[in-house]
Amino acid sequence: MAAVMFEDLSGTATPVSKSDNPYQPLLDSANDDPLQIQARYTTHRTTRTALQKSKILDPSFSEWTVDPILAKLDGPNKDPAFKDERNCIVFWARPPQHIRDMIRDIQEELRNVAPDMWFMPLQNLHITVLEVIFSVTEPEVNQIVSALLKDGAAENIANITLRYRPRLVKPMISYDAAAMALSFVPAAGEGSKSVDEDKYTYHHLRRDVYDKVVAAGVKPASRYAVPSAHLTIGRFINQNGFTLDGPDGTAFDREKAKKVIDKVEEINDRLQKRFWPTEAGVPKGGEWTIGEEKGLDFRKGTLWYGGGETVVLGKGH
Repeated sequence: MAAVMFEDLSGTATPVSKSDNPYQPLLDSANDDPLQIQARYTTHRTTRTALQKSKILDPSFSEWTVDPILAKLDGPNKDPAFKDERNCIVFWARPPQHIRDMIRDIQEELRNVAPDMWFMPLQNLHITVLEVIFSVTEPEVNQIVSALLKDGAAENIANITLRYRPRLVKPMISYDAAAMALSFVPAAGEGSKSVDEDKYTYHHLRRDVYDKVVAAGVKPASRYAVPSAHLTIGRFINQNGFTLDGPDGTAFDREKAKKVIDKVEEINDRLQKRFWPTEAGVPKGGEWTIGEEKGLDFRKGTLWYGGGETVVLGKGH
C-alpha cells in the first residue's frame, strides 16, 4: 500500500481524554461547539494540502507515490493472477446522487491532466465513518462480523442516521502525492439550519459508531482518527504521462505535475463559488446529509478500493 501520513494537522493541541475513544478528545477541546469542530476540520485539510502542494512543486520531487497493489489490480500494469488478500471491516456512508454527479464531473476534468490516474468508480464511492479492522485474514473478518451481528448491533449502527443526521458542507479537492479526494467539513449553522441544529456533527457520528462497536464486544483497530471527512476519488498507479526522456535517462516532468495542481486549484475555486454557503444559504447540491438515500453500509472483505460485500445496509431518509 502506498505510504500515507495520517497526522492531525488541525493546529490545536488536543487534551488528554479520559475516554478510550479516539474521537472524544477533539470534541472535548472544541467544547462540543460545531463552529470549533468545523474550524478544526478546515485547518487540517488546508494545512495538509498546503504541505502537499509544497512537496509536489519542490524541485526535489521525483515521482508520484504509486499504490503497487492497485497497480496490479487495474490499469496498464494489471496482473490477472494477482489477488488482494487484505480483508477489512468498515462502516461507510454512501454519497447521494448529487455528490456522485459532482465527483463524476471532477473526475472528467482531472482525467484531462492525469489520464492514466485510477479513478474510483462512482458506485464504489464512500466516506469511512469507522474502519473497524484492516488487513487481516478472511476467517478473522468473519469472526468479528459475527460478533457485530449478534443482538442486532450492526443493524442498529447502520441505522443510526435515522436518528442523527449530521451535515457536511464546503466541498473541496484535497490531495497528496498518492491520491485525490473530495473533502468536506462538518456543518455549523449554514443555510436554513442554526448552529444548535447542527450540534450533532459528523465527528460525533464517528465517535458514537466507535462506542457502539466497542459495546458490541469489538475493539476497533483503525489506522487514524484525524479530523477529515473525505471520499477518495482517484489514485496514482503509475508515472505515465509524467516522465521526460533526457541525457541522464528518464526524469519526472514537473511542469505536468504543476498542471495537475493548477487544475485542482481551478476546480476548487469553482466549487467554492458554486457550492459553498453564502449569506443567501447553501446552494443546491452543496451539502450532504449523512444517511441520504442510504444508511450506513456495514461492509467486509477486500474493500480498499470500494469493493467488498455489504453485510448490513441501513435505511435511508
